[in-house]
Amino acid sequence: MSMSMTELEGALRALRLSGMIATLQARALQVAHHQMDFTEAFASLVQDELDRRRSRLLERRFTHSGLPERKDLKDFDWAYNPRVPKREMLELATLKFIAAREGALLIGPPGVGKSHAAKALAHLAVQRGYKVFYREAHVLIEEINEARELGEIRKYRAQMKAAELLVIDDLFLRKLPANAGDELADVIMGRYEKLSTIITSNRPVDDWAKLLGDIVGVTPLLDRLMHHGHLLKFDGKSWRLKEAAARVAKRAHTA
Repeated sequence: MSMSMTELEGALRALRLSGMIATLQARALQVAHHQMDFTEAFASLVQDELDRRRSRLLERRFTHSGLPERKDLKDFDWAYNPRVPKREMLELATLKFIAAREGALLIGPPGVGKSHAAKALAHLAVQRGYKVFYREAHVLIEEINEARELGEIRKYRAQMKAAELLVIDDLFLRKLPANAGDELADVIMGRYEKLSTIITSNRPVDDWAKLLGDIVGVTPLLDRLMHHGHLLKFDGKSWRLKEAAARVAKRAHTA
């Protein structure tokens, strides 16, 4: 039984083999022009399907992670800020800390690359097949409070617990509600020695108790975060000021 190209594409569509459909005509041309034999072409079609499925899976994982952008450590200008903990960051980039169920705390002034580093690690984890849950700190607390009001707190917590890596970005960048300390403690303690968490903050840990308004609760939170964790202190010049200066210089040059 023979099929026309249209019929063959229809059969592949029925089988939901969109990766094969996308390259079918190109592979057929390669066979027709003796660039491939049948076995090579069929193997290539199978690989095309596998590549398409992997790409779509990665895209779904990225979407579900909540990451707002795809950051990469290859884009990090280490020379601009030599006081950034490069060695420690590159060690974290092995992602061994996720397998070991460890956490990381990235501390430093605004604009020195903490969020870039955290997002890059999270993006790398997505690419390696890990489930990631990213939120800015104030958004996380808002979503927890909203889920509780709607009676969906168990569902929301299950989403977080399903993530092998949780990233809480920019803690204390914005004012947090009164229950933030309790909610953060519940999240961190629930993941302790089970799952990995990264937190970035522009405030030193000595200020956390005052900012969260709970001296008693912050101590066990930090204890669990750092017991099997990595403390990275970022320092140096602001990336944002560098980028702003570059934009001003560019406008002046084109004016």
